[in-house]
Amino acid sequence: MTAVQYNPFSAETRSDPYAHYAELRENAPVYRLEGPGFHLVSRYEDVQQVVKQPEIFSSRAMQRMMMSGMSVGIQNMDPGRALDASAMEGLAQLADGLGFNPVEMMTTPSVIASDPPNHSRLRNIVNRGFTPRRIAALEPRVREIANAALDRMLQKDEFDLVADFTIPLPVMVIAELLGVESDRFEDFKRWSDTLIQGTTGSASGTQPAALLMAFKEFNAYFMEQIERRRRDPKDDLISQLVAAEEGEVALTPMETLMFAVLLLVAGNETTTNLMGNGMLALLAEPEQFARVQADPKLVPAFVEESLRYDGPVQMLFRETTQDVELAGTKIPAGAVVLPIFASANRDEAQFRNADRFDIDRDTRGHVAFGLGIHFCLGASLARLEARVGFEELFKRVSGLHRLESEVEYVDSFLLRGARSLMLSAERVS
Repeated sequence: MTAVQYNPFSAETRSDPYAHYAELRENAPVYRLEGPGFHLVSRYEDVQQVVKQPEIFSSRAMQRMMMSGMSVGIQNMDPGRALDASAMEGLAQLADGLGFNPVEMMTTPSVIASDPPNHSRLRNIVNRGFTPRRIAALEPRVREIANAALDRMLQKDEFDLVADFTIPLPVMVIAELLGVESDRFEDFKRWSDTLIQGTTGSASGTQPAALLMAFKEFNAYFMEQIERRRRDPKDDLISQLVAAEEGEVALTPMETLMFAVLLLVAGNETTTNLMGNGMLALLAEPEQFARVQADPKLVPAFVEESLRYDGPVQMLFRETTQDVELAGTKIPAGAVVLPIFASANRDEAQFRNADRFDIDRDTRGHVAFGLGIHFCLGASLARLEARVGFEELFKRVSGLHRLESEVEYVDSFLLRGARSLMLSAERVS
């Protein structure tokens, strides 16, 4: 038995999880969480072992856990009853009213919830939309979007950096990449927030009706867009996915829709959180803020240290396919394992003075974007958006000042990001 008591669902833990991660690394590197029975893995070396061995630590847990926790909340669920037959039957009865089959939706794996060889099939399709050349070509447009948002934001004496800048920038970019109307910005964000809260561990409990309604609206909108691309293909990601329905490694219509869900949610929330968390860390270090503001060449290092220091994705789900031993702890087959990326990035065995924010640090090896076959598909896009966004912001302000001492974080134990960040600015004349 260990004396460690860790609850990832508590408000206190969510406000600052890093002291808890340090205790886990020191005293319980593989910690079994009471209730759900999850095994949480906190040390850098062990996290690497989990994510590098998909044959032992399967990603199917991503779908199984997130979908099955919708009705009762992840903290209250029994993993052994995930996606049970009675729940599936109840969902099937909703199909007519929703306009789509929720059972098919919940049982169609996305690329983040698949293992080889299916993962390879899905990943290869969507990789075509994120080639280095395509991402690099986006930079001028990303700068335009960033400056348009800054024009609006900096007209105010006081502003919310999250609502006014770090949300609209990635949402507009992913909307244009998908090829859908950017004037649906508010709908995109609302759908994204509801999906995240309903599937990634809300502390306040789930709201299945709201979640299913979001899926209904999302499905109706994107199925219309998909049908349009079948009739009239464009140079966008939706057209690329539709073309894959007819290709050698064909997508099913539901796989096409699930790709759209993933790209919408992952394509905006993680960048928003990265930029908000990074700004919070930088504002606490005035000397480093002054250096970054004065020298744009330091912005990429600032972005990488932000990812390491307070990453937007704290942990993800895996499931053991066999009995395994990790850090001296035996984990049975079928157990749910959570590699804590944010803890690995604060491991002193990998990063010296890991709890210090330092833009001069060698951040190579951080796992904020994951590792191995599931390395984040949109990592290059997130880095581009954050770098360009901060470069343009620092051109136009000489100082930023927090107006509120407390920070409210998004309602998820898997993801971490400020809901708002109220600031005032000294503008460059």
